[in-house]
Amino acid sequence: MTLAEAYRRTIFRAGPVLARPGMRSVSADEWLAGLAARQAAFITAWNPMSRRHPPGWNLRRQAALRGALRRKPALEGMSGTRFWQEHNLLVAADARLLLRVARQFRQAAILCLRRGQPARLLFNPRFAAAVPRHPPPGCSPAR
Repeated sequence: MTLAEAYRRTIFRAGPVLARPGMRSVSADEWLAGLAARQAAFITAWNPMSRRHPPGWNLRRQAALRGALRRKPALEGMSGTRFWQEHNLLVAADARLLLRVARQFRQAAILCLRRGQPARLLFNPRFAAAVPRHPPPGCSPAR
């Protein structure tokens, strides 16, 4: 299984929101509407460059991520499959900002949520060998 396939099989949860890549999330739409926001994304600081790190290290990096995004509405969450889990944040903010933050924390991708649309993965271009070079249609950052 490729890294991109693993991301596509991941389930993302935060508060009342449940999302999966390629599927519309009614709970995400409701959360965004309550904030009067159009988009958000799941982002993490765990396991940079998709390499396992010790739990304590991951928790410290996740705390740094929370600090970097402290002025944005966010929910604590978890993502993963039945084989692995990691902490994440669901942050109501522009996808361009969140993709920049993901790059700073050396993350392969974020899961972009836009009201009324299926959730889409946005990949870090530094992972070009492992994942698609361009974001899937329908989740280009808002202009």
